[in-house]
Amino acid sequence: MRDPAENGQLALLLEVAGTPKPGNVDRERDYGDLRFEHFLAGAVGARTGLRAAADGASIGTAFESSIEGMSGQSGGNTQFGALLVTVPLVRAAADGRLTPDGVTETVEATTVEDACAFYEAFEHVGVAVDDPPEGLDSLDVRRGAAATDALRERGATLYDVMALSADRDGVAAEWCSGFERSFEAAGWLLDDEGPIHRRASRAFLRLLAAEPDTFVITRNGETAAEEATRRARAVLDGEADADALAEEFVARDINPGTTADITAGALFVALERGLEV
Repeated sequence: MRDPAENGQLALLLEVAGTPKPGNVDRERDYGDLRFEHFLAGAVGARTGLRAAADGASIGTAFESSIEGMSGQSGGNTQFGALLVTVPLVRAAADGRLTPDGVTETVEATTVEDACAFYEAFEHVGVAVDDPPEGLDSLDVRRGAAATDALRERGATLYDVMALSADRDGVAAEWCSGFERSFEAAGWLLDDEGPIHRRASRAFLRLLAAEPDTFVITRNGETAAEEATRRARAVLDGEADADALAEEFVARDINPGTTADITAGALFVALERGLEV
């Protein structure tokens, strides 16, 4: 029987194996120099941090360790956001608190040092992020470890940092909503039938159809994000082909990465709740 650390790693692997996931790397599609095997290696590398989370390490420490391990492949950032969703879920599951309220208690208990570790994780890999809120340049995550003094001066915990971005970043919104979408999509996965790579694809499409992907907004703009949501709905309604849309979005570099991150979290919750592999 797998423990939370093992299910965390398996969730990362099942997420990238899910196909088709329009705009994302999957087992049938690569992005030039970012390929399927890089995600497999990233999931293997993240295991040390996931194990730390399951064994009781603080979320920030476990997350920074998982990113350091994930970065040990030549493709760059493969699962930064997915781990930011999955690590606190693993931590909560290890404590027997894998519920929206339990995970909320877990993330609200993070500390300033957790926030510092989160910023230090940006030293390991490049991450596409939006500009910080007005007046908070000192807390720009792109500063990495250079921002830790500002974090300590403000007494900002990792939960506080997530709350600053929750209105414009889908992963941060998960932290501040009891991981609502991850738990909802886990239910879809458990209620669905067939091979998991297809269930993951359908869950991804349902998430994307429900609201615009914030990573697409950051990289491609709101119009592209709204288009991605509209066209995911068309696939679900049987009016468009998912594989054709996947090929098109890869060609156009429209990458709903936040939706993939939440799909990984959903897969973890579903595995913990009995999804059979």
